[in-house]
Formats: sequence, structure tokens, C-alpha cells
Amino acid sequence: MQKRLTKNEKWALLPIIWALAWPTMLEQALGTAVQYVDQAMVGRLGAAATAAVGVTTTVSWMIGSTVSALGIGFLSFIAQAYGANDKARAARVSSQAVLAVLISGTLFTILPLALHRQVPVWMQADSEIAETAGKYFFILYTPMLLRAASIIFGTALRAAGDTRTPMRVSLLMNAVNVVLNYLLIYPTHDISIIGVTVTVPGAGMGVLGAALASAVSYAIGGIGISIALWRHPVISPRGQRLRPDWEVLRPCLKIALPSTLQRFATSFGYVAFAAMINALGTIPLAAHSIANTVESAFYIPGWGMQTAAATLTGNALGAKDRPRMHSMAQVLIILEVALMVVSGALLFIFAPSMMQLFTRDAAVIALGATVLRMVAVSEPFYGAAIILEGMLQGVGDTVTPFIFNVLGMWGVRIAGTFICTRLLHLSLTAAWGCMIAHNMLLFILLAHHYLRGKWNPLDRTSNI
Repeated sequence: MQKRLTKNEKWALLPIIWALAWPTMLEQALGTAVQYVDQAMVGRLGAAATAAVGVTTTVSWMIGSTVSALGIGFLSFIAQAYGANDKARAARVSSQAVLAVLISGTLFTILPLALHRQVPVWMQADSEIAETAGKYFFILYTPMLLRAASIIFGTALRAAGDTRTPMRVSLLMNAVNVVLNYLLIYPTHDISIIGVTVTVPGAGMGVLGAALASAVSYAIGGIGISIALWRHPVISPRGQRLRPDWEVLRPCLKIALPSTLQRFATSFGYVAFAAMINALGTIPLAAHSIANTVESAFYIPGWGMQTAAATLTGNALGAKDRPRMHSMAQVLIILEVALMVVSGALLFIFAPSMMQLFTRDAAVIALGATVLRMVAVSEPFYGAAIILEGMLQGVGDTVTPFIFNVLGMWGVRIAGTFICTRLLHLSLTAAWGCMIAHNMLLFILLAHHYLRGKWNPLDRTSNI
């Protein structure tokens, strides 16, 4: 019988957790910073430009999160293979990730390009922005094959304990995005630097310039991550046969499929949610779009820690180390809640100032600040839910999060928003209230599942 870790041994896990989490947090921070820059640069063009970019955002989330979900199956098995020191199996799983990139990347290139004109219409965009929004969407999804490589191969590297390489690649692509944004969005103009006037060339492409900058940076990121995976000393797919290996692929897909369905179902829910908000008008849409961008920065601790949670619980499962599994879970949850309390407090205090970074419209600022302060109160609970979901991903349980997320999204957020906005004719604040109720329900369900102890396969005698 394995002994439980002492209190000191538990907290000795903190440096291990932090070593895995901080590069992912920094990567998330860099990505969010670039979103801020994108939003601010486009925001200078006016509310219509902001709405044109924001109207397809949830569709982009749906596609991106569906591809990300495919990587969860590979994450779980690579992490477990590492914990068991089975490097050959880890490399075999990595080779199957290449097939997933080729299939998903091709599919999500063809569909968005074919439907780029219809998507803004389905999202109930105003006629004045629909054409621009469609072109923006088309450009954004041209390099989707490389975007899929960046997402899935990045997940494989993190599962092998390498969170620094994806961070470095993210730094490069974000730097490229910011520079190209500045050169492509605005026309040629003069700037004054310490009294010297300098002419800065510009393409003056507006919203389409922002899309092109993002597309180029995505392509660079995909190439960089692919090179890193091929050079990895353990999980490189080099030398592996590029064909379905069902001994590896079948269990990976068993984990990935519920996660993919979850991401697709919840992301489709985000699309339905956004469509109902889009119908409220330009001001609520602009406030919603900017508030979403602002809010994303304050979830950075959650998503960074989720990567550590999935990887470390997968490692512990592979090593069949029950005390480490229990202790890791406790430390992760306590640390995450503490981080999100601080994050939520900062969001509540600085909500108006954050909105002012992206728009000068007083009505948009006031509405956005109100909904941000509402959601700030629920952040510690949602942060705990993020960690609990990451732990379940690490042990290969993607069915439970699928059920809980779909129930919350469609039973609470979508149904509630429909009633509030369409039947009761309430405002954006009511819609965000439904979103918060969804997040709270997810926390309650996942916390109950964790406290019952059934989340951990090592607590089942057949696996010990």
C-alpha cells in the first residue's frame, strides 16, 4: 500500500507545477496581448470595424476548439506514456497526431472558405458589415492546415513536458502579428519620434489588413511548431509510418471524440449565444466583443494551470503513483483558486479602464464594464472548474466534462439567453448573467464529481 505524501512533500510539488505552468501562462498572456493590440488597432477604425471582426469570433472559437479537442486524446496518452517511461509508444502516438493535423486542417480549410459569405449572415450581422466580415473570415482561414499543426503539435510537446517551445513560437508569431497589423491596417502616415518626423509605410487595408496579419502569423507558428516536433528527441514522428495505427489511434480517439463533441457542442452554443447578442444591435455587440477580449486575459492563470494539471495527472497515472495523484490534485486546486481570486479582484477594479483601451464610445465602455464586473465575481469558481476538467483530461475521462458542459451550455446559457433576450427583451447584462449561471453550474457538477472520488482511475482496485 502506497503511503500518502506529507504536507511538506505536497508543497514540494509546487515548483514542478510552476515549471510546467508558467510557459503556458506566458504563451496565453502573449496571445491575449496580441488580441488586445488587434482589438485596439481595429477599434480605432470605429464601432463598425470592431463589430465586423467580432461577428465571426465565436465561429472561430468553434473551429479552433474542435481542433484543440482532437489534441486532448494525444495529450493524455503521451503524458501517460511518459509517466510509464514508454518512449516508443509516445512516438507512435505522435505520428498519429500528424494524421489528425492533415485531416482536420484540410477539412477546416475547405468548409470556412466555401461558407465565408454565409457565416456573417447566419450570425445575423448587419448588412453594413456583413461583406467585410466575410472577407475577414476567408483570409483568416486560408492557412488553417498550419494552424491545426500549431494547435495539435503544440499539445503533443506540452504532454511531453515541453511547454517552453510552444511559448517561444508563440512569442515569434505574436511579434510578427503586431508588426504586420501596424503596417497593413493603417495607410502611410508620419509619426514624430523625439522631434524627428518619420514616414511609416502602410497598406491602409483596415479590417482586412488585420486578417492578413493574423493569417501570416498563424502560418509562421504552424511551421515553427512542426519543426520543433520533428526535432524532438523522443516524440518526433520522423521514421514512423504515416498511416493509421489502430492500436494507438483507437484509444486516442476514444478520448478525443467526446472532447471533440464537447468542444463542438459548446462552441456551437457560443455561436448561438453570440447570434442572439448580435441581434441586440451594434453597441451591445461591440461591448460584448471587447468585454470577451478583456475577460480572456484574466483567465490566463486558469488555462496555464490546466495544461499542468492534465500533464501531471497523466504522468502520475502512467506511473501508477496514487499518493502523487491525490496530492497533485489538491495543490493544483488550491493554487488555482488563489490565483483566480486575485485575477477576479483586478478585473472588478479595473473593468472601466480596460474597456477604455479599446474604444472611446462611452456607451460601449459603460455596458462592457458592467458585464465584466458581473463575471469577475464568478472567476474563482470557474478557475476551479478549469483545473478539474484538466485533471479529467489527463486521466483520459472526457465523457464526464462532455456531459456537464453540454448540459450547462444548452440547458442554462442558451435557453436562458433566449428567454431573456427574445421573450423578455432584456439587455446584454441578462445574457451575461446566463453565462455566469452556466459557469457556476459547471463548477458545482465537477466539484461534486471530484469529491465523490470517482475521477481517479488509481482508486479503482483493478488498476492498482
